[in-house]
Amino acid sequence: MKYLWTEDTGAGLHFWKLVNQLFFDHALVVESKESNQGILDSLKSLKAKEEDEYYIVFDYVPDNQDIRNKYRQLKQLVEKSEAKIIILDMICFEYFILVFDKLVSWTGTGKMDKIKIREEILAAIKDHRIDLSKIKNQMTIQYLSGFKRYSTERVMKSLVGEFTQNEKWSVKGRLMGECWYKDCCVSEHPDSLRCGKPEIEDGNEKMQMMIRSEEVLRVIGQVII
Repeated sequence: MKYLWTEDTGAGLHFWKLVNQLFFDHALVVESKESNQGILDSLKSLKAKEEDEYYIVFDYVPDNQDIRNKYRQLKQLVEKSEAKIIILDMICFEYFILVFDKLVSWTGTGKMDKIKIREEILAAIKDHRIDLSKIKNQMTIQYLSGFKRYSTERVMKSLVGEFTQNEKWSVKGRLMGECWYKDCCVSEHPDSLRCGKPEIEDGNEKMQMMIRSEEVLRVIGQVII
């Protein structure tokens, strides 16, 4: 069997299940271990069969000391696994959303300040972190300085939340917002937050476009079926 283990729960886990369904035709067993520590604990007690392979979705942002320490432990487990454990090279689920080139047009956000901040932050990503030396715009610097506990992942989660406040696009709940994967795109409530209109309405097509975006494809291209 081929397994994909993720720390993600809720919308993140739902995303990986949709990837398994729409891209891998259910070839993987997708399981949430609920945290980075949960992944480590499961791998430490793992008794893999000869034919088993484990793809690990481990959010890696080196400007978080705890994550950096856990990633070091993960690498040690991988080295002893005889190639049965493969770490997918990714930052975090929210980065997939933030870097998606249709994010602004699909969600219909009118937050021009956040659009500019997003552009500058994405241009400053290097080696799994925001390279602060590349940030020059004062508005972006002020936004980043507002985090009491700064890390690249926290910034991405917060900024994604700015673009997906409409419940139909939200990625904070138990599932991804319906507009990502269902045949819908506008909230039924007239007083809801502004919502965009994707050029396609078919749910599977929209999700396929998301899955086949450059960053997602780069990561899932490591999975051999």
